[in-house]
Amino acid sequence: MPRVAIEYCTQCRWLLRASWMAQELLSTFATELGEVALIPGTGGVFRITVDDDQVWERKADGGFPDIAVLKQRVRDRVAPDRDLGHADARD
Repeated sequence: MPRVAIEYCTQCRWLLRASWMAQELLSTFATELGEVALIPGTGGVFRITVDDDQVWERKADGGFPDIAVLKQRVRDRVAPDRDLGHADARD
């Protein structure tokens, strides 16, 4: 099963944000994910990967993801046919 990793900056105190996003992903993808890991880092890092495939990086993507966008990006990798309901912006 897929592994999501959320690397966050401890110096910036982003643990709460990272853990909230982990909770949201685990709630939404309860049967599709094998693990969501929180990885402490430094230097302003906030990176989210699915099986080592980067789905969000704070500096490259311009800040933090909206939770609906993050769920869509994770869904596209772990359950592409899944409908996310009101959080899904696909046509």
